[in-house]
Amino acid sequence: MKKIFFFLPVLILIIATTITKNSTKKMDRAIFEIQENIRVLENKLELLLLDYNYLTSPKKLSVYQKQYFENDLVQIEISDFKWMNVLDDQIKIETISKKNE
Repeated sequence: MKKIFFFLPVLILIIATTITKNSTKKMDRAIFEIQENIRVLENKLELLLLDYNYLTSPKKLSVYQKQYFENDLVQIEISDFKWMNVLDDQIKIETISKKNE
């Protein structure tokens, strides 16, 4: 009888420890996956902020033009742009003003 009173609590503790370890492993996996997702999203956010703040601002573009391209870039009118449509092996080119009407 003394053996049963000693064996039963030990068995209960072993089962409780196993259940606790399994649940903490699952939680650790879930936390790791969430952290990895956050890390990927933070990298995307950094790239988007870089693009938005530095590369696309008109002031920066003007500075980059003067710094790197000098006279290679020129302004053109929007009416100079053309639309190109390809339909059944035929190419049709239209001006933008004609397309908008």
